Amino acid sequence: MGPALAGLFIGLLGLAAPFWINALSNLGVIAALIWWRPSEGAAHRLPPERFGSAMVVGLRHARRNPHLRSTLIRSVGFFVFASAYWALLPLVARVQINGGPALYGILLGAIGASAVAGALVLPAVKTRLGADGLAAAGTIGTAAALALFGLAREPLTAFAASFVAGLSWIAVLATINVSAQVGLPGWVRGRGLALFVTVQFGSMSLGSMAWGQLASHIGLPAAHLVAAGGLLAALALLRPWKLQTGEGADLTPSMHWPAPVIARDIEGDRGPVLVTVEYRIDAADRELFLQALTRLSDQRRRDGAFDWSAFEDAAAPGRVVETFLIASWIEHLRQHDRVTQEGRALQEAVQAFHRGPSPPIVSHLIAAELA
Repeated sequence: MGPALAGLFIGLLGLAAPFWINALSNLGVIAALIWWRPSEGAAHRLPPERFGSAMVVGLRHARRNPHLRSTLIRSVGFFVFASAYWALLPLVARVQINGGPALYGILLGAIGASAVAGALVLPAVKTRLGADGLAAAGTIGTAAALALFGLAREPLTAFAASFVAGLSWIAVLATINVSAQVGLPGWVRGRGLALFVTVQFGSMSLGSMAWGQLASHIGLPAAHLVAAGGLLAALALLRPWKLQTGEGADLTPSMHWPAPVIARDIEGDRGPVLVTVEYRIDAADRELFLQALTRLSDQRRRDGAFDWSAFEDAAAPGRVVETFLIASWIEHLRQHDRVTQEGRALQEAVQAFHRGPSPPIVSHLIAAELA
């Protein structure tokens, strides 16, 4: 609704009006944050994470999360090129069509109104096309809108381009937004979405600068057409990275790891912690076991491990020791809470090859410190 309201205010009150209104509206947000008191949730048995380490863990999770990684790649491929019409729209209204602030407001309003209308039909369209089909349709529509903006010499063509742009924008934005959310477990969702928003607006900022520079060299029409071609090329090249792949994954906490056995109390910041898991497997299962163990390694890293390895015993064929390192003891305890049902399934797939004592022997080793 933002662009539609901005267009209305520009037409009625002038180009500066949306900036003043938006600035004042933030006072309401600030007041809500001051007065808001979160409801009492479940008591946490562990202390809050430290800010710096929480960011590092979040970035490590994003790197190893295939659902989020695909979404971020697709986001860059779309927003860099789609940012062209947002960046160049004022010039289209003023230079190509010889209009003024009122025309610019009308074009913004058309984008916003069509986006609102498109949101009402998105569920039905997604049911027919699926997430990737809907995003592809929105991307093709955005390319068409860019071409129309490049060809526009009168208000009607620009208005039609704005209408197509709004429909296409909401189709892609909503699909990518949902894709980012469904691919993240609850404990890291805020950090993952913050990274997604950073990538989105960073791509738009870089794209806007690039399209402005390109338009100054080759002209507005050509810049729009280049952006449209780039958008279609990105759609074809990025097809392997699917959207909303995390929708079917069970990312709820499994809470199935037993509490570690310790001989004495351990300070939370002691570390790093080396966790070892010993497996006994049949020689015939070696390749399949190592493949399953490799899939599990990404899960270990997503949940907080900063290093992972697997070692085979040279003197005892079939004995494999998995190791992973966590920054501190408290981080390892958090790792117990982070394991999802999806991670549990990966772990059970590995343990299905185990032929030794059940469950496999797990050891916790902490870096030694001088007294």
